Amino acid sequence: MNHACMDFLDKGKSTMKKVSQFKALLQSDQLEFICEAHNGLSAKIVEEAGFKGIWGSGLSISAQFGVRDNNEASWTQVLDVLEFMSDATSVPILLDGDTGYGNFNNVQRLVRKLEQRDIAAVCLEDKLFPKSNSFIGGKQQPLAPIDEFAGKIKAGKDAQRDDDFCIVARVEAFIAGWGLAEAMRRAEAYHAAGADAILIHSALAVPDEILAFKREWADRSPVVIVPTKYYSTPTDIYRAQGISMVIWANHVLRSAISGMQQVTRRIYEEQSLIRVESDIATVNEIFRLQGAGALEEAEKRYLPSAQRMPHAVVLAASRGVELGELTLDRPKAMVQVGTAPILGHIVAAYNASGIKDITVVRGYQKAAITLPNLAFVDNDDYASTGELVSLQKGLAAAGGDQHDVIVSYGDVLFRKYVPEILHETADALVIMVDTDWRDSANRNRIADYVHGSLPYSRQFYGREAFLERIAADLPEGEIHGEWMGFLKIGAEKLPLVRELLAQLLAVPENRGAKIPQLLNLLVERGERVRVVYTTGHWLDIDSLEDVTNAGAF
Repeated sequence: MNHACMDFLDKGKSTMKKVSQFKALLQSDQLEFICEAHNGLSAKIVEEAGFKGIWGSGLSISAQFGVRDNNEASWTQVLDVLEFMSDATSVPILLDGDTGYGNFNNVQRLVRKLEQRDIAAVCLEDKLFPKSNSFIGGKQQPLAPIDEFAGKIKAGKDAQRDDDFCIVARVEAFIAGWGLAEAMRRAEAYHAAGADAILIHSALAVPDEILAFKREWADRSPVVIVPTKYYSTPTDIYRAQGISMVIWANHVLRSAISGMQQVTRRIYEEQSLIRVESDIATVNEIFRLQGAGALEEAEKRYLPSAQRMPHAVVLAASRGVELGELTLDRPKAMVQVGTAPILGHIVAAYNASGIKDITVVRGYQKAAITLPNLAFVDNDDYASTGELVSLQKGLAAAGGDQHDVIVSYGDVLFRKYVPEILHETADALVIMVDTDWRDSANRNRIADYVHGSLPYSRQFYGREAFLERIAADLPEGEIHGEWMGFLKIGAEKLPLVRELLAQLLAVPENRGAKIPQLLNLLVERGERVRVVYTTGHWLDIDSLEDVTNAGAF
């Protein structure tokens, strides 16, 4: 093959069938190289290194299963591995097919199954099934009768559907100690049976047998070699002798074993990852080799747009002096209720509703808030400021404007349906209101009462209510419910809310203000703040009695 054709092979692998790529390598007028791989990941690494083809090593594939190279891995198990290797790469694979896994009939079925998996070629060796590795007692290994093995080759060629599929005949005469004459006799028979190339094998540490065969064989068909034992021979010698292809047969597996042994030993001995982390591939490199980026792009193209879950901002800066000694060394949010602190129950409810991104605004005894998987922002002026300052800091820490934000307090327990309703309500500004407001009034508890555009009633279903006013001192006749402390701010309204917070807090006397002042300002500016009515299923912890009741909640 001329150099122009080989340049095309390098640049246009995706446009040339794998079988044709491999046949071009065999017939190239240059010395070509392929390298061993034993699974999809190693195959991808071999291709990325620049190799034009892959050797599906029988030794390496069986070893990665943890079994011997004696046909202990079934041929269907080998096919499964090859399918992953083929899918992961665009270069051709030459399978080390051992003896063909049986007689001529098995070889025919093997060839058909390899073509179905886009495997370009198979190498068959003239030993008996089950085979033994050539480097373990080679001279004691019997060879197959010449006519029988030639029949396997002929059967394989008859079974192939693509004319470019190649069968490489591996001659083991030198391995078995039978000499050059027997090697030539066998090579002639296999060539006559239709073999596309001859792989001549040797266990010597020098290439003398290989070179003697090549001189005698001349150029009757391509010659493939595996210099595992005579690895110190300069490659230019193979090039000068007209060898067609060199197989680096097991070095990827061997290097992986060395690396795994060293790393596992060090981790075991040091009980630490500090010294190994810089010497091994990153997790991101694994993701890259797996094609994670391509999957992300495909998801964008083929999957419906995923519903973005909101962020949660929990305001937990205050001490909670009403709880007395319980909050001497911790904020109210960390007071224990049952098996977890109040904040732990809040986080669990958010998580149960699918909300994982939670920012907690800390203040009093902030070091005591140490729950995992949370983001923290601190209001160190908690003693002299109010909810609006904490809200401003929380919204700033919650990131950009791509997600809705649900705001709640660090002393309010709730069922998971509360954030679910807020998330599912389409309006950009939403508050939750409890219709059972008289309980708070009867207990003389400080509460923020809501007057909406519509009160809750039997006739309310199918209609919408919007906030008109919220205050702690609403006349009883105007109260439609108690604000539960939950506010959803849609992503499109976040810039407006941040702007209004900045305006409010620019006035010194507003730095102690509460969120209802912001809600009233939104209404004054003409914004529609949706009121969602519910009854019960939340608990505002304002007293020691509430702490006791929280256990039952």
